[in-house]
Amino acid sequence: MKLLIQPQDGVDPLVAAVKKAKKNVDIVIFRFDRAEIEGALKDAAERGVSVSALIAYANHGGEKSLRKLEMRLLEAGVTVSRTADDLSRYHDKLLIIDRRVLYVLSYNFTHLDIDHSRGFGIVTKKRTLVQEALTLLRADSDRRPYKAGLDDFVVSPVNARKQLVTLIGRAKKELFLYDPKIADTEVLSALNERAKKGVDVRIIGSVGRKCPHLKVRPLGGFRLHTRTIIRDRREAFVGSQSLRKAELDSRREVGLIVRDSKVVSGLVKTFEADWGAKEAAETVQTTPQALKKNLKEMVEKLSPLNPLVKEAVKEVVSKKGSPGLNKTDVKETVEKAVKEAVRERVQEMLEESAED
Repeated sequence: MKLLIQPQDGVDPLVAAVKKAKKNVDIVIFRFDRAEIEGALKDAAERGVSVSALIAYANHGGEKSLRKLEMRLLEAGVTVSRTADDLSRYHDKLLIIDRRVLYVLSYNFTHLDIDHSRGFGIVTKKRTLVQEALTLLRADSDRRPYKAGLDDFVVSPVNARKQLVTLIGRAKKELFLYDPKIADTEVLSALNERAKKGVDVRIIGSVGRKCPHLKVRPLGGFRLHTRTIIRDRREAFVGSQSLRKAELDSRREVGLIVRDSKVVSGLVKTFEADWGAKEAAETVQTTPQALKKNLKEMVEKLSPLNPLVKEAVKEVVSKKGSPGLNKTDVKETVEKAVKEAVRERVQEMLEESAED
């Protein structure tokens, strides 16, 4: 079992995993703008690997991007499925290589999440977990009900509430949590109950109401986009679901409860470093002006090969032979299309930042 830490590990481990695939690649996508991963998926399909992508039917601000992604992947020979619309959101992020290596991620396949946010991923070859992930994937691809088969494979809205409240209840000495906003009443009661029993409960993120027994601190330095619980330095949960009612009860979210000593130790070490960065946390700028500046900087870093920009250029250039479309027209039309692609991505980034 292995721990991925963002932004430390970056996109390389995910790209390398797809490149090493020999038979199958299965991926579940909620948000996506990484040209490197898209290129690796297309290359895998071209060399004969069976590549399947399950893509969310919608996300706030990014529906157009998802539909364009579907078309590009289909053209490259990838099998594409779309989730149902029975749940308010399909928000899980999974990658399975050759039906034997499972990646469960708290972060999306985006520049914002991978390069600018605290996130974690669990990589495991444990057969029972891989098979359970495949069972969920098949159910969601076929739009069939999923029945939980493993307590450690945590799926909303099926078994997440029960397993996460139980995990919190097992704490004897310490509970370390990363969560953008803990707001579920039952969860907050469980955390308060543990704190009253003498458990040291520390939260990097925020809570939905005043809880004097809980120690709460914002994350300094970059954006928080992981949902993690570390219990007594012995076991931990990493997943996509915040401890909020919607994410526990009405959305598809996926995470793992793990007990691998190296993984848990890595999570504890990272948490303690983030918790200790108090001064940085107090100076983080969260004003609209600061957010706008950060988004502008990220947009300026967008590669010309970014899928949104590349697709816009390709779509316009393909029409250059049309009657009445001269060189000047092509240039102006390409510029307009690229601006629209970037505008769409900025809107999606704003929505993604606001959702936490």
